[in-house]
Amino acid sequence: MSEFRVGDADFLLDGRPVRLLSGALHYFRVHEAQWGHRLRMLRAMGLNCVETYVPWNLHEPRAGEVRDVGALGRFLDAAREAGLWAIVRPGPYICAEWENGGLPHWLTGELGARARTRDAGFLAAVERWFGLLLPEVVSRQADRGGPVVLVQVENEYGSYGSDGVYLERLAGVLREAGVTVPLCTSDGPEDQMLSGGAVPGVLATVNFGSGAREAFDALRRFRPSGPLMCMEFWCGWFDHWGGAHAVREAGDAAEALREILECGASVNLYMAHGGTSFGGWAGANRGGGARHEGVLEPDVTSYDYDAPIDECGRPTEKFWRFREVLAGFADGPPPEVPPAPPVLSARVAAVVAGWAPPDAVLEAFGGAEVARPVPPTFEELDVDRGLVRYAVRVPGPRGAYPLTARGLRDLAVVCVDGVRAGVLREDAETLERPVAGDARVELWVESLGRVNYGPRAGEPKGITGGLLHERQFLHGVSARGLRLDALESAADVRAVAVRALPGDGARGLYRGSARVRGAGDAWLELPGWTRGFVWVNGFALGRYWSVGPQRSLFVPGPVLREGGNEVWLLELEEAPRDVRGSWVLRPVAEAGDRARTGARP
Repeated sequence: MSEFRVGDADFLLDGRPVRLLSGALHYFRVHEAQWGHRLRMLRAMGLNCVETYVPWNLHEPRAGEVRDVGALGRFLDAAREAGLWAIVRPGPYICAEWENGGLPHWLTGELGARARTRDAGFLAAVERWFGLLLPEVVSRQADRGGPVVLVQVENEYGSYGSDGVYLERLAGVLREAGVTVPLCTSDGPEDQMLSGGAVPGVLATVNFGSGAREAFDALRRFRPSGPLMCMEFWCGWFDHWGGAHAVREAGDAAEALREILECGASVNLYMAHGGTSFGGWAGANRGGGARHEGVLEPDVTSYDYDAPIDECGRPTEKFWRFREVLAGFADGPPPEVPPAPPVLSARVAAVVAGWAPPDAVLEAFGGAEVARPVPPTFEELDVDRGLVRYAVRVPGPRGAYPLTARGLRDLAVVCVDGVRAGVLREDAETLERPVAGDARVELWVESLGRVNYGPRAGEPKGITGGLLHERQFLHGVSARGLRLDALESAADVRAVAVRALPGDGARGLYRGSARVRGAGDAWLELPGWTRGFVWVNGFALGRYWSVGPQRSLFVPGPVLREGGNEVWLLELEEAPRDVRGSWVLRPVAEAGDRARTGARP
């Protein structure tokens, strides 16, 4: 067994100085059958370590309903098999461009601003969760023959708060649970971030994309001794729906990496391989500059990140440039690049066979309908990812007045007496066409992802400020929620989506099939569809949206099967009038074939 510890200037493995050359790879953003390939790709780039977050909300989507915590342990075992050390960042908050920064909606909905503080209720929930999770880490530490060499306390806390009591308690919980390897924190290289996010006696690391010498100088002013490490070297960036695709030139990123290593520091590439935010788990950010109080900017499904290993697991130019740089600082030459996973053998068009209108979908898969004086939030209806139908009657007789969904988060398709009347969003909450009484109004509200960073993290979803008709609140609102995880059963979908295709662009649940020969990695293209979610053989690929920049959804090869494959799609705004041939599976091509505008051959 090996002892890994923090020295005055270096990491020490059995007393020998070592440098961590790490890459971020989130087990929850890669199909488990492809973990081994992706980890071997990290080794082939010249890395000796892998880093992963742990999303609490993925593993406990409802309070007390814990799912597959063992996935983390299996991933750490795969890392050891690939010859990699491991850094685990269990949160409880992770950011990661992940829904609610990884915190469960049922917890932040109850606690609000008390989350991520010393609040007794929050700490009790965290201690219970860590009691379930940490055995997967403790038994796989380096001093027990496993790969885990570092465990992080919280994440970038100095960008959020200043509750040192909370951070010290988290560190204590980790130690009490049996974590014996070094603990660390990670923050931006600014005084308030380092002072707000650090823990006495715990290694402090910094996050940045360039300017290594300046960043490490800031760290040294704060912590004169201890190993230097960039816990997040941002070698790419993420995308927002409706925004431009972020690209970082490979040579520029390689030189920034070289500067980090020339400082004698360890590094974690964020991301080495981003993967995909499957299942609608992509989060959102707030614009508005450094205050992060502006308009909602939802994250796309792809987490390609312009990383050196692309979303499909293939090496890019950045991979080869990094490999050259890392070779000058590694103990030996990297192994050969492993063969790429199989790809779909030929282009396949799905046959769309059945449909169900939104009301039928809600009846089959939705939660119980509730009646409240004012609109309940998604949190009150226990909806994490999905939508809520709000219904209210505008009393009459009365004239036509503006209808406003006050405090709307995030998008609402509005129907008046069964006829679509428009789409509202949080920066355009009032219908363009006034509504007269007596009328029934339905607002189908979709969450575009909870905020994952900044002071608005944990904010509630839905209609949060009431429904106004001119200046009068409308009371007596019924609401019914639909969670995405309710639509994972092929048999249930087949039983509901049985009606003839509408042919008029109607919203709803569409069901189809695709016959495949030579199953393998593929892109799913949806020309003409507007916005919604798609599943293949019950596997939730995530959100699609015609606003771009993402134009295709990655389908991991292990999801497809030889012969018949079932595909279903929940369109939330407007379908094409002719859906024939509109779902296309195509093979993944060479590296650089990414799910972006203009990035496909």
